[in-house]
Amino acid sequence: MSDPASARAHLPASLILVGAGKMGGALLEGWLADGLPGERVAVIDPNPAPAMAALCAAHGVALNPAAPGEPEALVLAIKPQGLEAAAAAAAALAGPGTLVVSVLAGKTIANLRERLPRARAVVRAMPNLPASIRRGATGAAASPETSEHQRRVAHALLAGVGLVEWLDGEELIDAVTAVSGSGPAYVFLLAETLAAAGIAAGLPAEVAARLARQTVAGAGELLGQSPEEPGTLRQNVTSPGGTTAAALAVLMAEDGLALLMRDAVAAARRRAEELAG
Repeated sequence: MSDPASARAHLPASLILVGAGKMGGALLEGWLADGLPGERVAVIDPNPAPAMAALCAAHGVALNPAAPGEPEALVLAIKPQGLEAAAAAAAALAGPGTLVVSVLAGKTIANLRERLPRARAVVRAMPNLPASIRRGATGAAASPETSEHQRRVAHALLAGVGLVEWLDGEELIDAVTAVSGSGPAYVFLLAETLAAAGIAAGLPAEVAARLARQTVAGAGELLGQSPEEPGTLRQNVTSPGGTTAAALAVLMAEDGLALLMRDAVAAARRRAEELAG
């Protein structure tokens, strides 16, 4: 289900998006860019940003319609703490044949079905911040009642903002949260600390910041475009006995980056489990 053209073919005949903040707005922009006709979509948000209202108007998307009816797909993109307030309205929209796709962090499928009692097919997804530029990474898990067709619809909706990986069980969502959900912050920290190390090595602060930012951005783009594994790319820029090898000897020491990253991801996963509980 990774072919973009195949994903677009499974966009739903009717869709309601609840919540049009940063993530909801990114999803909507992705769907429209993928060719979903605006007249198939309704957006429910009590306080839409002017840019979102303009986007809806430009594409014929209904904004806060009075009686939208039960859609083929209902996407919940509100903040987790806003679920209680939105639950009654969402429950009225989610019929037995409606696919519910939730991007609410920390809200389990069981939690969602408790608040949407008529819903059967529920997909819980965890996208990350680069979804805002359609370069996101999303992990998704489906309830047992979700049909193959509904999984393809969910995939099409989530693929509008980047890569989608389907998980064997919802229990793996917490690991996804720790790796890709929180992962952009780890990369931003790398850019921060690389710049700080450059300053310590004698570079002017502005120069170190620009070099670090472009190095991280450029390496990420190369990683995204190259068919090579990360380890192969690392080896390709590491000359035996050279400067990169000297630096990697520190980073790849027994107590180096690998151990720190394992501990960091484990801590994030534990916290995700606590929040979901």
